[in-house]
Amino acid sequence: MPPRSVRYEARIENLAGILEFVTECAGEIPWAARRLPDMELVVEEAVVKVCRYAYPQGGGEVEVRCDGDDTAFSVLISDEGTPFNVLEAKEPDLSADILEREVGGLGCFLIRSMSDRAEYRREEGRNLLKLMFLPGGKGGGGSGAP
Repeated sequence: MPPRSVRYEARIENLAGILEFVTECAGEIPWAARRLPDMELVVEEAVVKVCRYAYPQGGGEVEVRCDGDDTAFSVLISDEGTPFNVLEAKEPDLSADILEREVGGLGCFLIRSMSDRAEYRREEGRNLLKLMFLPGGKGGGGSGAP
C-alpha cells in the first residue's frame, strides 16, 4: 500500500472520519483485519488527545498518515499543537481500586500497550507520534491469532 494521508480540523466530531480512513487503509493489507480493533482503539486514543489538549485556543489540525505492507502497518499522527509525548505519560496504577484511582492516564497506557512499537518526536514545531502494528503483534484485540 502506498502511503496515504488525510488532514482534519482537530475536533472530536472528525474522529469518525479519521477512523474510517485508517480502517480503509488497513483494509488494503491482508493481515491487518486481525489487528483492526487494536489499531482503531490506539488511533482513537491518540487523536482524542490531540483534539482535547494540543490546541488550547482551538483552530488546529491533525494529520494522519498510513503506510503498510505484509510486514507492518504504521499510522503517523501529527499536529502543530502543544508539545506532548504520550509515551512519557505516567503509568496508571492498575492495582488500585477503581474508585481510588487517579482520573486519566489509561489512554496513554493503551497507546503504549496495544501498539507493537510507538515513537514520538518533536520536529519543526510538530508532534509526531508513529504507531506500528505487526501481523503477530501484542495487542489485545485478537492480535496474534492465526
